[in-house]
Amino acid sequence: MDSKSVNEQVFEKEMLFSKIIKAGSRVYYIDVKRSKKEDYYITITESKRVSSKDEVVPRYEKHKLFLYKEDFEKFKDALNEAIDFTDKE
Repeated sequence: MDSKSVNEQVFEKEMLFSKIIKAGSRVYYIDVKRSKKEDYYITITESKRVSSKDEVVPRYEKHKLFLYKEDFEKFKDALNEAIDFTDKE
């Protein structure tokens, strides 16, 4: 049996771009994919190790965000606005 959730199986489409960002105890994956309808979407996955280092099989907690093409511009604008705000503080 496949260990992926139903959502992961449904959204696991053609991978077009992937970037990994290591940030301390977290790792972020930014992936661009294409749906069956040929629409682009981005998945942003945060992965954090939740097991202790002495555990034989490491356990990770993952959170995934799906961002669809029609929302790219609004998301980019809001993210830039949030970053600009933190830079000013």
